[in-house]
Amino acid sequence: MHLSDLQAKDIVSLNGTNIGRIIDVIIDENGNMKTLVIQKNKIINFFHSSEVEIKWEQIKKIGDDVILVNL
Repeated sequence: MHLSDLQAKDIVSLNGTNIGRIIDVIIDENGNMKTLVIQKNKIINFFHSSEVEIKWEQIKKIGDDVILVNL
């Protein structure tokens, strides 16, 4: 799977909230993907930061259209 494949998917929390889309990743010194940087949807980020970081361990499932995460 390529990063561009992941960037095309919506990030959705376990409660069904659409968080946003991947805009960047943080990679550790061994080349492993450590964190996804998400651009939050406008509704969510109206009063908060426009980006959120989701650790790889928080990802519960990568589907065809969405990435399900536990926040």
